[in-house]
Amino acid sequence: MTRPLTATIDISAMRHNFSVVRSSVPSAKAWAVVKADAYGHGLERAVRAFSDADGLALIEIDRAINLRKNGWKKPILLLEGFFKADELPELAENGISFAVANDEQMAMLEKAKLPKPVNVHLKMNTGMNRLGYLPSEYRAAYERVSRIPHVKSISFMTHFANSEDPDHPKVPVREQLRRFDMATDGLPGDRNLSNSAAILLHPDIRTDWVRPGIMLYGGTPGGKTAEEYGLAAAMSLDSEIIQIQHIKKGDSVGYGSLFTAETDMTIGVVACGYADGYPRVAPEGTPVIVDGVRTRLVGRVSMDMLTVDLTPVRNAHLGSKVNLWGKELPIEDVAVAAGTVGYELMCALTSRPQIIEKD
Repeated sequence: MTRPLTATIDISAMRHNFSVVRSSVPSAKAWAVVKADAYGHGLERAVRAFSDADGLALIEIDRAINLRKNGWKKPILLLEGFFKADELPELAENGISFAVANDEQMAMLEKAKLPKPVNVHLKMNTGMNRLGYLPSEYRAAYERVSRIPHVKSISFMTHFANSEDPDHPKVPVREQLRRFDMATDGLPGDRNLSNSAAILLHPDIRTDWVRPGIMLYGGTPGGKTAEEYGLAAAMSLDSEIIQIQHIKKGDSVGYGSLFTAETDMTIGVVACGYADGYPRVAPEGTPVIVDGVRTRLVGRVSMDMLTVDLTPVRNAHLGSKVNLWGKELPIEDVAVAAGTVGYELMCALTSRPQIIEKD
């Protein structure tokens, strides 16, 4: 028999979420961000779901090249750029655009002998303090890259640190935009801005390209629920009850006996654990849906199983359906309880659950 743990990937939901991008920022072109195997949803599925995107953006060079070889003809962007000089000829040959974020990449690009011209997205560090040139360095970097003969076009790119919080006390969006605008004033080139939060919360930002990520998969960057944003969950993790235990007041459950019953209660054992991608750190009280009823996790998550409180679930039985996140239970609810974000839960899904594809 097959272990009753499935991850349903809904391609039609991904397609719908991309339509929300279009309606939110109709004047901008859109890179569909498909890094990390499309946030755990599968790169090949994402290619089908986002066929209307203007381009695909990711991190992994080998996957970018495979996208081209497998027939994707529209633009492809490497968000972190290249890492070694010998990667450049193949990127150029396959027409793959890339970020340039530092002098080391710049020097490699200057020295390269390339078979075809390339498109560069010059990264600016406007306050995220990860990748990119500081605003004070940006014009010099622009002049430098513009002198490279095999650079065909230059776009301007930055990343917002707090676009889900417009009034953030340290690095608000408006301050990052001010720095970006000052550094690029008068320079010709496309603006490549706006992640999911900026698309949904700041649709008025002036940009030529947007880079939606988490929203494409039905996750929310904050502010509202996915439903309020008009987004649909693209991943649903489902299992079943495989054992029922009737425990007495004072009995404990699971490794470390972390949970102790305060009264007689019914416990359900679910076929899912941290080796499947469910967070081991999920505490008591993390929400779970059993037969359509919202209940809670009790005890420590183990490698292959977790335990839930069946007291509020009438007629629970072996085989009762359990939704761990997805259409019934927003992934953010689980993530918040576990002290993480929906992004991590999506990306952490392992190969053990059976994948069911829905379109």
